[in-house]
Amino acid sequence: MPPRKSTHRSPVRFIARTLIRAKPAPFPGFIVPCLATLKEEPPAGPRWVHELKLDGYRAQASFHDARATVYSRRGNDWTARFGSIGAALQHLPANGFIIDGEVVVPDDEGRPNFGWLQDDLAEGRTDRMLYYAFDLLWLDGFDIRAAPLVDRKRVLAELLEKAPQPILYSEHFEIEGPALYDQACRLGVEGTISKVRDAPYRSGRGETWIKVKCWQRRKFVVVGFVPESSAGIAALRLGERRNGKLMYAGKVGTGWDRAAAADIRRQMDALVRKTSPLDERLRKPDTLWVEPRYEADVAFADMTDDRLVRHPSFHGLSLLPEPRMPPPRGRLAPSLARARAARSDASLSPRPSPPRTGRGSPRPRIR
Repeated sequence: MPPRKSTHRSPVRFIARTLIRAKPAPFPGFIVPCLATLKEEPPAGPRWVHELKLDGYRAQASFHDARATVYSRRGNDWTARFGSIGAALQHLPANGFIIDGEVVVPDDEGRPNFGWLQDDLAEGRTDRMLYYAFDLLWLDGFDIRAAPLVDRKRVLAELLEKAPQPILYSEHFEIEGPALYDQACRLGVEGTISKVRDAPYRSGRGETWIKVKCWQRRKFVVVGFVPESSAGIAALRLGERRNGKLMYAGKVGTGWDRAAAADIRRQMDALVRKTSPLDERLRKPDTLWVEPRYEADVAFADMTDDRLVRHPSFHGLSLLPEPRMPPPRGRLAPSLARARAARSDASLSPRPSPPRTGRGSPRPRIR
């Protein structure tokens, strides 16, 4: 990114220096990000604020010595891959900052689409990318990570007040976590992030940030498995029926312990076949194909554009229902019709009353 000439105009730096626990500090470079802990339910209560969880790539945006840099979650320099974002960072009213956020590509309905983001990165396209900024870590010579979250976000909102697109401020909501979670799932976004409102920013995974995903749950046909050792199983290959054909839907490799894996393996070993049961050609050298007799109960975040499950987790195995037999044809058909007619005639005849015993109660039938 070409350097920008420093203008020393930073109306927000005076706010930063007054924050609780803000301290003067040199530019630290890349900061290991704070990571959320996955939970099944969002927290509630006034201690928490909540944000929408956006399905994209975590990115840390910094500006120092008149140069913008965008880092991946692991600290790789991805400025060139996120070119439009790096260019926009140079227009923020500060001489130096470090922002935490998420890069997304919205679909036609405005929802972040991870598949589209991957496609754009593969094609070198950046014009559809948006950068949602949700935290501020360093600003014009002040390390503000120790300040309360809501104070850091207040300064961030002022910094981004006139930010050019594709840089956007990620709002937080001071409502109950379960209420926002329900709305998020109805909107079709990935889930929610709940954060302790007065917590400092700490690198690594902790309990001050909680993420809850909007899981879908569905049963998929088991079409094969990836063996692990002689008695284990690494993953189940999944299929789903589309327009009458059995098509590939990805694999699931989590959700069972060693004992359950051994039990699944025994059931799968009895069904191994030489060819794939799928109605499409699929080369998977590590896979043993099986007769499609079982279905797996799978929870997953969503499906890719190629109809493959994302972030799947296994929740059980069950036999597929037996297929209904078609009605007989040819010589058997008249016999069947005569049998049905006989049953119909018999149903019209009065049935004899069962013999009574003892005090007039009917004798029980043996079925």
